[in-house]
Amino acid sequence: MLNQFTSGISIPRIIISLLIAFFVGLFIYILYKRIFSGVLYSKSFNVSLIGMTIITAMVIIAVNSNLILSFGMVGALSIVRFRTPIKDPVDLIFLFWAAAAGIVIGAGFYTLAIIGSMVIGLVLFVFIKSASFETPYLLVVHCENSQSELAVTDKLKSLVKRFNVKQKTVTRDNIEMTVELRLKKDEPQFVNEITGLQGVKHAVLISYSGDYVSQ
Repeated sequence: MLNQFTSGISIPRIIISLLIAFFVGLFIYILYKRIFSGVLYSKSFNVSLIGMTIITAMVIIAVNSNLILSFGMVGALSIVRFRTPIKDPVDLIFLFWAAAAGIVIGAGFYTLAIIGSMVIGLVLFVFIKSASFETPYLLVVHCENSQSELAVTDKLKSLVKRFNVKQKTVTRDNIEMTVELRLKKDEPQFVNEITGLQGVKHAVLISYSGDYVSQ
């Protein structure tokens, strides 16, 4: 009775599918490591991308080969809860990419998986790497008076590509400015030149990801 719902799994197909899943997962692994621009690189998360690609391909092969087994897998997977927080939206893209690649490979669409992964990888590499060349920063600077504030503004015009004052707080003996900017030079030297201006109490440079750079 069960034979009408089942079909044999070809050993060569299993081997080919899992090998392709491994190499596609390895490609995702290398690309993630290459374009990662955060603070703390997680090797375990990156390795899990390879595992997810292979495991998903294995599940899809089983689902395609046995209808009854597919119902059991759907029921088992429905109770699984993933509670690992995803801090960067780019990580979510890589997770979905690994799962989708595994599904396509398990279904036997090898050409689609390979070409699709190459296109996705190229798009992510171009856009993420090009965006990282011009990292936005916030400069928080404390000045004694309006003269030192003007000196900071003039200095920014010569040191950065562009800047925009996001916030300004004035008290009796202090002026605090928060400036969004794009740098030309390296961060430590830039902050040193700002703090070297007369009337500047101190300055802090912060990237939008929350990294502390210098002060």
